[in-house]
Amino acid sequence: MSDRTKAMQPEDLTRLFVERSNAGDAAGVAALYEPDAVMAYPPGQQTVGRAAIQALWEEVLANRPQFTPEAPLPTLVCGDLALTSTPPSDGAGARAQVVRRQPDGSWLRVLDQPEFTTPTSD
Repeated sequence: MSDRTKAMQPEDLTRLFVERSNAGDAAGVAALYEPDAVMAYPPGQQTVGRAAIQALWEEVLANRPQFTPEAPLPTLVCGDLALTSTPPSDGAGARAQVVRRQPDGSWLRVLDQPEFTTPTSD
């Protein structure tokens, strides 16, 4: 991971995610997460830990999907924690991540909710 660009601002994580995903770099995507991070994906499930997140992205990226950058919403920062979010262009409803500043000043994802739609009332 030391030869990869680090996220020095919380908002960098989304850009790096798109770049690494589009390059098919599952290990690089997983490197954006803390070792014990929790990702709410696939929908209705949780993927826990960097190794499991990498395995998930190896499967997803095998199909060579292309991601487009989404403009970030304002980031909320409180000390070494931040909440980042983007309004998705694919109609998923919302994307949000809790990220933490690392000892070297970089940021990694701790909690990731990549797809969230509000329930519709019938």
